[in-house]
Order: sequence, then structure tokens, then C-alpha cells
Amino acid sequence: MEYIIVQAGGKGTRLGYLTKNKPKALVPVDNLPMLFHLFRKYPDKRFIIIADYKKEIMRKYLEAFARVKYLVVEAEGTGTCAGIKQALNLIPDRESFMLVWSDLILPQKFELPDEYSTGRIPQNDYVGISQTFSCRWKYEKGIFTEEPSKEHGVAGFFLFTDKEKLEEAPVSGELVRWMQKQDLQYRETGLAGTREFGLLEEYEKLEKVKCRPFNSITVNGKYLTKEATDAQGEKLAKRERAWYEKAEKMEIPILPQIYTMQPLTMEYIEGQNIYECNLGYAEKKEILKKLVTELQKLHELESVPTDSFSLKEAYYNKTFERLNKIQDLVPFARKEEIMINGKKCRNVYYHKRELEQKLEELECERFAFIHGDCTFSNMMVRKNGDPVLIDPRGYFGFQELYGDIRYDWAKMYYSIVGNYDRFNLKEFSLKIGETDEEGVKLSIASNHWEDMEKDFFMLTEADEREIKLLHAIIWLSLTTYAWQDYDSVCGAFYNGLYYLEDVL
Repeated sequence: MEYIIVQAGGKGTRLGYLTKNKPKALVPVDNLPMLFHLFRKYPDKRFIIIADYKKEIMRKYLEAFARVKYLVVEAEGTGTCAGIKQALNLIPDRESFMLVWSDLILPQKFELPDEYSTGRIPQNDYVGISQTFSCRWKYEKGIFTEEPSKEHGVAGFFLFTDKEKLEEAPVSGELVRWMQKQDLQYRETGLAGTREFGLLEEYEKLEKVKCRPFNSITVNGKYLTKEATDAQGEKLAKRERAWYEKAEKMEIPILPQIYTMQPLTMEYIEGQNIYECNLGYAEKKEILKKLVTELQKLHELESVPTDSFSLKEAYYNKTFERLNKIQDLVPFARKEEIMINGKKCRNVYYHKRELEQKLEELECERFAFIHGDCTFSNMMVRKNGDPVLIDPRGYFGFQELYGDIRYDWAKMYYSIVGNYDRFNLKEFSLKIGETDEEGVKLSIASNHWEDMEKDFFMLTEADEREIKLLHAIIWLSLTTYAWQDYDSVCGAFYNGLYYLEDVL
């Protein structure tokens, strides 16, 4: 079997605010769009995506981020039958295929029936049986019945030996209802462990994911193990291990205890991320003092000559490399000005040289040993109140371990004023208007550290205008780093422009 048809149509109204700006197939689950779970499970297959609601967003998003063979068909008709005939036209005769709803996430251990996973020609059609979640239709003893069932639920997963089986399906209507009237028999394949996310209530039961999809974290008692899940993750993990090895030799006290490097196993910190703590002003100031003091000590331990190429790479080249991927994806990104939260903001795409010149004015005498990602998401507070630094970045531009200390301060400012950590947890709302005058409205939940901005600049002695410039750059650079969620891509871009307007 080489072909997979994904029914990704429908407005996804039962998912509420999650589909306000994007089709339901792009709603992220476990930090990956639902559709991309299929891509990850079957990377060598040919996908035919049926789209209608927000179909241009679907096309542009896939163009920017999909790394599989795919075609998009714009559904004619309505219901689960919509687009089926068009999709079938793209499959050669006598070729077997899968038909699956986009809001199903198959379990890692799921395997296709042998006749569909081997080289031989399949002889039987299959219907996926839910087994562990309730469906509106059931299939039992060879009969489709419109009756809720968990043990025999029709989950929206089918395998067909040939497209002829569906060629008489109507353009509109409910596919299973049509199948009920056909003289066809199906074998059953169990989908136990499959997750369905057609309802907002199911989605909101998910635990919020703090790590990126290229990492996995497991906790066993006092041990926390962090492992890469793909090539990107392994590259970052290698740098993280190198940073910890260097930091251990320097005897930096503000770090977790490291037990093994391969895999990276460290002390599980009994405490909270800083942004999770409910602290008063005096408590926050005390923690901020400790963090700044320890980071300043870290910065003073070793230094190397400044690498101007790394400055350009980290602040300018990387930012526009990422921005160039999403200009056609983000609404209004082709406009010279964008109205953001009522403020008219210049579009960075039209002010590249001006921004480049401002970044070139940033003088840097030496590169120091830096953490590289000092957001509150990478800082914890032990039960005794001591802060701990975790998840170092390990590089800056082309330089390993060493970099511009302003990058550390800008990342901290990113949490203090920018509330990055709440944004990262999808605790924000984004309303994209229909007209230039409406523009966009972005609201991010607060870390409740904004009142520490003045203390931050006093303690770090960092140049306020420089840090605010880098802060805007970091938001713009987040656009495709946060690619797993369409709203995050757009929100990061708009927020970057909003902050950049004050310093450009």
C-alpha cells in the first residue's frame, strides 16, 4: 500500500477556538499537528489531503513544513464524502489505499494487516474498530449501524484493495451512511490506543507539553533522562552535553547534578519553573538577583575573541532564513504595515537593511561562556528557593559554547516582559482580522514578572535599547522554530513586529 487519503475537510467547529485561524488537521497534539502524526508514522507514503475550510492555510502550511510526498484536493460537496471522488482520481487503478480522518492519531505500536504491509496484493477491505473510544457508528457482524459504541466503533479508518470500491460514493453526505447501503464486507482491524480529537473537551484533557517534538523526557524517581527523537534533536543534544561537560569542569553551582552524558541523565529538580511560582515582588527580586549574579559569574569565567560572523548569523541571517519560509503563510505579511493591537507596525520584510544596520551597530568586545537560552522555561526554583539553570543552548551562531552575553539577557527579558513561557504553552489568543484596518489582536497570558523590568536593567546593567532590539529579533526568529502550531508562527511574527516598532 502506497497511498493514503486523509479526510481533512470540515470546519472543526466542535474544536472551538482551536480552529478559528486554521483547519482542524493543523491543530497540534503533543507539539505536532494532527496531520503530521500521520506523516511521521508513514513518511514514505503518498498522501492525498482533502481540504476545504481554511484550505489556503493548509496549502501554504504544507508547502512550508511538510517533508512527505503529498497532493491537496479542494473538496467539492459537503460531509465526509466531500472530496473523495477527487482524491480517488489521483490514485492509479488497482492500487490499494488507506482512507483516514485527520483527527485520529494512531498509536505508535499500530501495524497494518499483513496483506497491506507486505509486498503482496491485498485481497480484503478493512474497517478500523475503535475498541477504546466511543464512536457514533458501529460495525458488528458485518453490519454498519448508527449506534454509539466503543467496542465496535467505526473510527474513520479504512483500507481498500482498489478505488473501484468507492467510485459510486456521492459527492456530498456521510460516507459511512452510504457504505451501510452497499453490498460490501470488511474485515476488522483494531485501533486500540488510537486517540481522537474531534471535540474540544478531549483536546483540553491533554497535558501541556513543555519540550519540543525533537526531544523526549522521562522521569524515574530522582532521575530525569532527556533523549533526542530525530536528527535535529540529536544535533542539539550533542551541544547540550558539551555545554554541561564544560560547565562541570568550571564547577558552576547553579546547575542540576549530571549523572550520565549518554543518554543525558540528570537530577530531577523537585520544584517549579520560575513562571509557575506565585511570588511577591520581594521574592521575585531575590530570585532575579541570584540568577543575574550567577550568570554574571558564568560570563566572567572564560572568554574568546568575538566572532563577527556569528553575530551576523545569530541575529540577522538566522532570523531571515526563518522569516523567508513564512511570508506567504502569515496573513498580512505582504503588507508594508500591519495593525497589531491597535498599533501600526512596520513590516520587517520591507525594512531589512535598516534592521541590519542597527544590528551591525551592536559592539561586542569578547565572547563569553553563555547559557544561550535563559528563559524562565529553562530556569527552575528548588523548594528552598534556589534557582537552577537547565537546558543550555550550547552555541551562538557558528561558535560553540561562547557568544554575546546580551543574548542571555535578552532571553531572560523575553520571559520577564515578553511572557514567552505562556506563549510557548499556547496560553494566548490570536484574532486575525479580515481587513488591513482590523489587523490582528494578540493577547498573551502573563508570567507576572513585568514589574521586574526596571530591576532587571539595574541588576544586569545591560543597555535597554539593545536588549529590546534583540528581544524583538528573538520573537521573529521564533516563527519557524515554533512551526508545530500555525497560531504560534503567526503570533511570534506579529509580536516581533510589535516590539520592533519601538526600536527600529
